[in-house]
Amino acid sequence: MKLVECVPNFSEGRDKDKIQAICREIENTPGVKLLDVDPGESTNRTVVTFVGPPEAVKEAAFRAIKKAAEIIDMTKHKGAHPRIGATDVCPFVPVSGVTMEECVQLANELAERVGRELGIPVYLYEEAARKPERKNLANIRSGEYEGLPEKLKDPEWQPDYGPAIFNPKSGATVIGAREFLIAYNINLNTRDKRLAHEIALNLREAGRAKRNESGQIIRDADGRPVMIPGKFKYVKAVGWYIEDYGCAQISINLTNYKISPPHLVFEEAIKEAEKLGLRVTGSEVVGLIPKEALLMAGRYFLEKQGKSPGVPEEELIYVAIRSLGLNDVAPFDPKKKIIEYRVEEAGPFLYNLSLREFANQLSMDTPTPGGGSAAAYCGALAASLTSMVANLTYGRKEYEAFWEEMKRVAMIAQNYKDEFLRLVDEDTRAFNRVIEALRLPKATEEQQKIREVALEKANQEATFVPFEGLKLAHNLLELISIIIAKGNKKSLSDAGVALMAALAAAQGTFYNIQINLPNVQDLDFKSKIQEEACRLIFLVEEKVAELRKNLHNEIGKNEN
Repeated sequence: MKLVECVPNFSEGRDKDKIQAICREIENTPGVKLLDVDPGESTNRTVVTFVGPPEAVKEAAFRAIKKAAEIIDMTKHKGAHPRIGATDVCPFVPVSGVTMEECVQLANELAERVGRELGIPVYLYEEAARKPERKNLANIRSGEYEGLPEKLKDPEWQPDYGPAIFNPKSGATVIGAREFLIAYNINLNTRDKRLAHEIALNLREAGRAKRNESGQIIRDADGRPVMIPGKFKYVKAVGWYIEDYGCAQISINLTNYKISPPHLVFEEAIKEAEKLGLRVTGSEVVGLIPKEALLMAGRYFLEKQGKSPGVPEEELIYVAIRSLGLNDVAPFDPKKKIIEYRVEEAGPFLYNLSLREFANQLSMDTPTPGGGSAAAYCGALAASLTSMVANLTYGRKEYEAFWEEMKRVAMIAQNYKDEFLRLVDEDTRAFNRVIEALRLPKATEEQQKIREVALEKANQEATFVPFEGLKLAHNLLELISIIIAKGNKKSLSDAGVALMAALAAAQGTFYNIQINLPNVQDLDFKSKIQEEACRLIFLVEEKVAELRKNLHNEIGKNEN
């Protein structure tokens, strides 16, 4: 899932009609989901959070910035929060399936369009910044809206996009790309916020002021405190007391969870708490958290227990929630707290059916679900068995030399399993879209053209979905070859079933490609898919024949 978060801040926090008008632009953009709207009266500012695929998010951001420029008049704006324009800041945040480089590209494309179409000066910040001094938002905001006319005259502060001309009504906008910020609190068995803050000083990047033997702060030649850095980069932390919970917390902002993830900060907080005679009782996620942050935690704690981290996503998240104590002060519902789950398509999904229900669906007199979905499910079974054998090998002393390799195999096989399960539903959806295209009206020449375009798109998709399955089955054989050669010898029969299920998946998807390809009109598409599909199925069948021999040899050794 390609998913980008966008968190624009608008200079309006009091007029509900204006706030709703801006949010409607976001909600009405196809593919985008509005997650949160947080207005502040004293700041006269609203922070909006929405997510979706990159292009959809970029479009929604532009529409919102445009609407804000129409209805917010900065000449009349007053508020407690620093600001530079009607849309003060608009960051793109990679969530899943998207790189920071892609978000930087989105920021540049949006900034160019805002400058060109709306006549608003735009500065790029954070990862999108073109100059070091513009990386920090505070530097760009210096002087705020009121200082903008003079700032735009300064050659050093020419905007990255848009005119270097003061726009009285809209001001300027800062657009950029940054990592996801996780608001994360660690709970202590004390009400003393001073003790919580003592731990925070040791954890946070800024650290604490260095003191002499008399307890006085040591300062440098410029009079600034000399700091002792904390243990984690990209961590901001303070200690406070929360009356509603009846405990002190270490309140943390993780500004780059990929470098300083919650589970490592949590583990270090436990050590620091013990030094003070305290216990960490759990932790809390405020707002949303990317799924990967919890998957990282789940893998970490499983490995700490001497177990393989190559388990289903649901198990990793369960382990993370229990290990981090995320239910300590408030319920943690993964469906509500994990950002990817908030934007998942609504079901029903075929892969959520029971085995009997799925078999029953296949047996009915309807074309979907059919052989394509069944082939994809064979692939999911093959990947699951591959992970199983790897997990049954990991942690056993006699196979210690292969533990790291088995861990890798189990984790990759889990990813393949999830991809095959996605294709179970996607194959059915693709065929249904072909049927929908065939049912489009064709009474007029214009209707015929629309129908032809829709049908061609649907037929290409119905061909490409099983092609994805064929590639997956081909890649899976590499993992199966490893478990046959190095896996737990007591599980060779499971490896054999995985091998044959992978072959069924490959052949089944190949047959579906062959039946759908004649309906495609694009000759270049047909040629490329056909050539690559034939190459892959040849390699698969050749590899399976080789692995069957290897399997029989290993079983023979095992019998002896």
